[in-house]
Amino acid sequence: MERSLRAARVATYVYFVLCGTLMGAWVVHIPAIEERVDISHATLGGLLVILGVGAFTGMQVAGRLTDSLGVRVVVPASGVLCGAALALPGLARDPWTLAASLLVFGFCNGCLDVSMNVHAVHVEKAYGRPVMSGFHATFSVGGVLAALVGAGAASAGLDPAAGMAAMGAVGVAIALASARALLPAAPASACTGSAEQEQEQEQASAAAKRHGAGGRIWLLSLLALMVMLCEGAANDWSALHLRDVLGASASTAAIAYGTFAAAMTTGRLLADRLAARFGSMAILRHGAATAAVGITLVALGPWLWTAFAGWALFGLGLSGCVPQLFSAAGHADPAAAGANVSRVAGLGYVGMLAGPAVIGWLTHLVALNHALLLLTLLCVTTAVAAGILRIGHDTTRESELVPTDH
Repeated sequence: MERSLRAARVATYVYFVLCGTLMGAWVVHIPAIEERVDISHATLGGLLVILGVGAFTGMQVAGRLTDSLGVRVVVPASGVLCGAALALPGLARDPWTLAASLLVFGFCNGCLDVSMNVHAVHVEKAYGRPVMSGFHATFSVGGVLAALVGAGAASAGLDPAAGMAAMGAVGVAIALASARALLPAAPASACTGSAEQEQEQEQASAAAKRHGAGGRIWLLSLLALMVMLCEGAANDWSALHLRDVLGASASTAAIAYGTFAAAMTTGRLLADRLAARFGSMAILRHGAATAAVGITLVALGPWLWTAFAGWALFGLGLSGCVPQLFSAAGHADPAAAGANVSRVAGLGYVGMLAGPAVIGWLTHLVALNHALLLLTLLCVTTAVAAGILRIGHDTTRESELVPTDH
């Protein structure tokens, strides 16, 4: 049993790396595909919205399928489809085919994103201690891996279509090879468990309803939107802040995002141990507060060193927030873990997409550094509302009493 649980945890790491690698493979090939299809930056921006729509839709569909079919079916199927769909943008020859391919790829990636997070919740429940943040850290590892492979392929003169197809084929093989290690958790509606197990499952779901799980899920979703909006804003505006506000060179400005990303990855590697010792609510509250201090330092600091320190604090603070929200959503009601995670992930993804645009719109009204103070407000709001994780504590503990078939 212990060996199978450890294998399931390793398989979850693999799927998180896979998801990050497949998405990163598209990102690193964007310049080449944009040039080949001959579209403007503005047109590309619209196509990325289509990618986001596909991902959001896939998240909602996968959430319900995971609850009805089980993670052992949906996770590997999503991985296979996502790997196969990666080849489509590389084959596009005009804006219309690129739009269609991005819609399909986004849908498949959204399915993989939610289903692997649901399985991560099952693994965390079986371990009886926080492990979610570590999984999210390995997603970033996938992005780094994609960048390295993409750079090597470009230097070797490999066509983007061939490179993306090759990476997609490897992804399909990995998704299939890792499937057997997943926890064979039965779907909530199946009658495969004992009568006692089914009764405990129903009691856990009833407890979730008594504690108002539905309203709590929407609040968790709103917090995810705010936190991931902050992440999205950092992705697109960190380097521009150093260049446009502090007058840094392009090479120096690029280090700002690297500082943010490195701090976020480091924080996620540490967050599980901290959550086990101090609790999820403490991670969310103190993390959001730390992020608020960091982005305020970025917005108001007049020197390069204050900007780097601020972006590092911002990434470190945000690092553990999203995993705690996903975990809370998955534990809130064992009969609807997939649907709940899909709501939180879906609205969070909307925030991730909206973050750069919101800050960009504000720059028409105020200076960029002052526009970043909106992120301070969102982080402070998240810190104040972190008590929602304590409210869900009793329900979470009841749900953890339901035996997991592994």
